[in-house]
Amino acid sequence: MARLVPGQGRIAFVTKQMGVPVEGTFQRFDAQIAFDPKKPEGGSVALQIDVGSATLGLPQSDAELPKPAWFDAARFPKASFQSNAIKATGGGHFEVMGKLTIKGTAQNVTVPVDIAQSGGQSVATGTLTLQRLAFKVGDGEWTDTSMVGDDVQVQFKLVLTGLGPL
Repeated sequence: MARLVPGQGRIAFVTKQMGVPVEGTFQRFDAQIAFDPKKPEGGSVALQIDVGSATLGLPQSDAELPKPAWFDAARFPKASFQSNAIKATGGGHFEVMGKLTIKGTAQNVTVPVDIAQSGGQSVATGTLTLQRLAFKVGDGEWTDTSMVGDDVQVQFKLVLTGLGPL
């Protein structure tokens, strides 16, 4: 079982506000990873993100993110990903298929993951583009995509110990 190295990973999200890219991060998340890079099809990845930890680094915006129109953190405190298939695509590259649930809405997604290893640690990185409105993030008056774009790029870097060699 691989473990996250505390304080080393990062999950960021990039959206466009009035055409300008804005980056935020989730400060708290956890993962359970049972995965052998040499036999990926038998592996599993589960990720939980504390949506109340979302920050854009601006107090006014940060106060809005947990509210019902955005992440509704009181009703849906966690976003989650649960894999249902993992496929090696060669050279430390993998496709992790699974169910992403945000704000009570689940969608099947395919997450491209690159793994690099050195010094007993593995670093898993990837980028995935989601449509926020498919998950009702930015509801009500915020469904106007000229203010906040629909596409959200999710970027992650997870630093792990205990993963087998590539």
